[in-house]
Amino acid sequence: MNQEKNMDYQNIPRELFTKVQVDQGERERIGRPSLTAWQDGWIRLKQNKAAVVSLFVIIAIVALAILGPVFSPYNFAQTDYSATYQGPSLAHLFGTDMYGRDQFTRIWYGTRISLLIGFVAACLDLFVGVTYGAVSALLGGKVDAIMQRIIEILVGIPHLIIVILLMMVLPAGVGTIIVALAITGWVNMARLVRARILQLKNQEFVMAAEVLGTSQKNIILRHLIPNTVGIIVINAMFTIPSAIFTEAFLSFIGIGLSEPQASLGVLINNGYSVLQSYPYLLICPAIVIILIMVCFSILGDGLRDALDPRMSK
Repeated sequence: MNQEKNMDYQNIPRELFTKVQVDQGERERIGRPSLTAWQDGWIRLKQNKAAVVSLFVIIAIVALAILGPVFSPYNFAQTDYSATYQGPSLAHLFGTDMYGRDQFTRIWYGTRISLLIGFVAACLDLFVGVTYGAVSALLGGKVDAIMQRIIEILVGIPHLIIVILLMMVLPAGVGTIIVALAITGWVNMARLVRARILQLKNQEFVMAAEVLGTSQKNIILRHLIPNTVGIIVINAMFTIPSAIFTEAFLSFIGIGLSEPQASLGVLINNGYSVLQSYPYLLICPAIVIILIMVCFSILGDGLRDALDPRMSK
């Protein structure tokens, strides 16, 4: 059968065939525009509608936390005993508390403090965790074993106990809370970075850099850490709401910030004490902290899907 087909093809006149002219430039033309990893990740992130909505909600909350107290006619600590426990109105959008202080100003000022604590704690966790994990994975051997035993000791001690003990020893304040959260908060970041770099250190591009005489510092900064950015960003997105929740919990139980300072934890604690009579004092700050927690979680999931190459298809 195949021989008969070959005979038929041989009998076809050559005049019926036309040679295709291929432009040399077309051979080298790239079919789609060249995109960086961040551009490709942003395109995939935009396809996740929930993550995009969460991103805009976070931007709106950050903008209100920065600009709300600035444009408010009231100060967050300004008292007015003639206007105590007023409900939401045009004069006071979120009502007033027991001292007549404007809740709108205090909520956004407290949100600013909570976000500041969350972002700074996340940055410290990122710096310490990435450095510690990268050095541990790259050096290996006895150094890696000793560094991992230190992490295991810190993991074995409950994080909340360390934070509470430190808060009881040091004076209450924003700086104390940040230090308390950063003492053991970097452990998870270090373990994730170490695991990722252990996968990358034996790759061809790292071996080629070593052969060319690249220093260990440049290998970490220029080759290994850029390839772990996805894990770092995703973990940071979950670290920020965790730090905000921990600060709110500490303030709620009375060992965090105290009056007249305002944070979401302080406001929720104040509202909880008068929940039955004035529920708006609890509902308004609770809605803000719920939005922050939920939106950061959804955005973190969206970034994980967008930055992970295995999720590209």
